[in-house]
Amino acid sequence: MLAIRAVPAFKDNYIWILERGGHAAAVDPGDARPVEEFLARNGLALTAILATHHHSDHVGGLAELASRWGCPTFGPAREVAEKLDTRLREGDRFEVPGIGATLEAIDIPGHTAGHIALTGEGMLFCGDTLFACGCGRLFEGTPAQMVESLAKLARLPAATRVYCGHEYTMANIRFAQAVEPGNGALDERKEREAAKLLRGEPTLPSTIGLEGATNPFLRCGEREVIASAEKHAGRKLSSAVDVFAEIRAWKNDF
Repeated sequence: MLAIRAVPAFKDNYIWILERGGHAAAVDPGDARPVEEFLARNGLALTAILATHHHSDHVGGLAELASRWGCPTFGPAREVAEKLDTRLREGDRFEVPGIGATLEAIDIPGHTAGHIALTGEGMLFCGDTLFACGCGRLFEGTPAQMVESLAKLARLPAATRVYCGHEYTMANIRFAQAVEPGNGALDERKEREAAKLLRGEPTLPSTIGLEGATNPFLRCGEREVIASAEKHAGRKLSSAVDVFAEIRAWKNDF
C-alpha cells in the first residue's frame, strides 16, 4: 500500500515521502538531513527524488541525496537545478522508481518560471503554487500566468489530495476570511485545521474540492471576493486576473 508521509524541514517546509514496500521517493527535499533521518528511522531505501521547482528550500538536498543513494531524479525541464536526470514538461508521464505510482507533469508557471506540478493516482504535488487556502508569491511569473496555472489545478477531480510545500494554512485562512468574510466554510475550516495543529498533525493534505470552496485565489469570480478586491484597490477591476493581482498584492502585505 502506498503511504505519503510529511517530513518537516526548516521553519515550515514539508518534504513529502512516498513509501511502499521498503522503498521511498522524496518530493522537494530542500534539506538532506531530515530525509536521511526519516529513512533510517523507518528502514527505507531512497529510490527516487522528485522536484517541482528550483528554489533551494525545495532542491537544496537533492544532489546530496542522489549521490548518497544513487537514485534517479526528476524535475522541471525549464529550470536549472543540480543533478536532475529527467526533465519534465506538461504531459510527460513516468512511473516513480521503486514506488510503482504513475505521475504526470503539469506546467504551472507563476511562482517560478518553470514550476511544475506532479499528479496521478489521486495525488497532487504542487510545490509553492497552490497552498492550503492560498497560493505562492509571484517571484518570476505574471498574474495571468498564475491564474492560468491555478485554473489547471482547479480542474483536477475534487477528491484529489493536495500536497503543497509549506505549513501556511492558518495564516492563509485568516487572510481568506478578510477577503471573503461571508464564507461560512472558512469558519469550519479554521476550527478543523487548528485542531489538527493542536494534535501535532499537519493540516495537509487538502483537496481540490476544499480549495475551490475556501481558497480566495481560486474564487476570483465570486461576488464577495471581487467586492473586497475592488474596495482594497479603490477602483473597479475588469477581469479575474485583475482581481487575482489585487488580492495577491494585498496578501503580500497582510
